[in-house]
Amino acid sequence: MDLTPLTHSILAVQLHAGAALLATLLGTVVMLMKKGTRIHKAMGRVWLGLMAAVALSSFGITEVRMFGPYSLLHALSVFTLFSLVGGFWAARTGNLLAHRSTMISLYVFALLLTGGFTLLPGRRMHAVIFADGGTTAGLVVLAILVAVGTMIVIQRRRGVRLI
Repeated sequence: MDLTPLTHSILAVQLHAGAALLATLLGTVVMLMKKGTRIHKAMGRVWLGLMAAVALSSFGITEVRMFGPYSLLHALSVFTLFSLVGGFWAARTGNLLAHRSTMISLYVFALLLTGGFTLLPGRRMHAVIFADGGTTAGLVVLAILVAVGTMIVIQRRRGVRLI
């Protein structure tokens, strides 16, 4: 791993990457924990803030230009912001099915899928993660799999419904 490509990037890129990483980690925990608790709600609000930071910081990243300084990725950011409001509102009004569906969709599509695209060759995060030939990336993936697997086993033993 080599953080140089990230540390030499503009502030918007650094904020975007940092918020996305934290949102991915926190989102994983929130998805696996018991729902409706005070801690779930508090962590969910932090996650919402992180996701808003990811979406808003994207508007400072204009390397790919299709429509003036923006691209289709910025449309995803607008959609993400509206979805965050909708998902929060659904929870506040008791529409837990809509809340659950919206938040899981944001986690999967706005974080995991788009985050996966940042690991493609030629992208900045690929240069960060695979700088040592992939050793660090392999260890990180292994640690994540072990952590998530452990959390799933613990939750199942407690009889908690996942996701």
